[in-house]
Amino acid sequence: MSGLTFVDVCSGAGGLALGLEQAGFEPRLLLDHDELAVETLRNNRPQWKVLHADLLGFDPAEHPVSYDVDLLAAGLPRVKSSATVTRRSSDAEIRLIQATAYLVHAVQPRALVIENMPTLVNGSSFAPIREFLHEELEHLGYELIWFVLNASDFGVPQDREHGILAAVKQQWASAFRPPRPTVHTHVSVGEALARSMRSRGWPDADRWAAQATSVAPTLVGGSKTHGGPDFGPRGTKARWRQMGVYTKSFGNEPPGRDFKWDPSLGDDGLVRITVDQTALLQGFPESWEIAGLKTARYRQIGHATPPPVAEALGRAVAQALSRDPAVPAAG
Repeated sequence: MSGLTFVDVCSGAGGLALGLEQAGFEPRLLLDHDELAVETLRNNRPQWKVLHADLLGFDPAEHPVSYDVDLLAAGLPRVKSSATVTRRSSDAEIRLIQATAYLVHAVQPRALVIENMPTLVNGSSFAPIREFLHEELEHLGYELIWFVLNASDFGVPQDREHGILAAVKQQWASAFRPPRPTVHTHVSVGEALARSMRSRGWPDADRWAAQATSVAPTLVGGSKTHGGPDFGPRGTKARWRQMGVYTKSFGNEPPGRDFKWDPSLGDDGLVRITVDQTALLQGFPESWEIAGLKTARYRQIGHATPPPVAEALGRAVAQALSRDPAVPAAG
C-alpha cells in the first residue's frame, strides 16, 4: 500500500516520524512545543511541515492537512511508572493522552498509535486512563490493542520497553498484528559503538567493544527542571560500569590515541560515552543531527522513540490498512 500518510504529535527529536518514514509513510504535519525539537526536525527534514505548538492548544481546523490521514502517531511524554492518574506529578502526561484521544475525534485517522511506558498498558494505577481511552475511541469505531515491545528485539542496542496502544478502525482491526522481533540476536553496546570509539584512533576501542557484550540500560532523558544529562539510577549506573563506562557525566568526543582504558584505575580508567553515541544507542542514524547543547540534545534523545521500533509499528499498521475491508482477515 503506497501513499500512507500520518500526523505526529509531541514529535520530539523525530524518532517516531523517522521510523514511520522508513516504513513508507509520508508526514502531513508534525508538532512539538519544544523549540529545539522543532529545530531538530526542520534541520533534518526541511521538506516536512513542522509546527511549533503545544498539543493542548492545537486546533486541527486551522491545519486542514491533518484531516483524512491514515495514522495519528503520538510518542507522548512518559507517564511516571510509580504515579497514579490522580497524582499531580502525572497530570501533564495524562492531559496529553486525553488530548490525543480528543484529537482523534476531529482527525478521524484510520489508525492511532500511542507510545509510552509499559505501565500504561499493564499498570493497575493506569486502569482509569485505559478505560477513558476505550470510552472515547470505541464509539468512534476503533478497536484497541494494547501490547509491550522491547527495543532490543528490533535491533536497538538498548533494553527499553515500550507500552503501545494501537487503535484501528474496525474494518481493518482484525488484520492488525503487533510487530514481531526483527532480530534473533540483540545488538550489543560494543557492536553499536565500536566504529565511533575507533574514530579518533583510540587503540583500546576494539578491546573495550569486545567486552561490552550486553545491550545498554534504558536511556533516561530527564526533566527540563532537574539537572543535566544523567545515566539514571544507581542500578543502571552499575550496569554501565560493568562495561567499563564512566557514569558521572558524558564525554565531549570519543577517546583519542592517548587514552588508556583500565577499569582497575577507577574513574580515570573508564571510557566516557558521548551524547552522539547515545543517539546511536537509541537507534538514530549517524546522519541525524540533534539541535542544542549537550543537556538539551541528550534530553531529546532520551525521550525519543527509537526509529527501528517506530518502523516496525508503521509496517504493522500499513499491513493492516492494506487489507481490503470487504475480505475477512486470515485467522
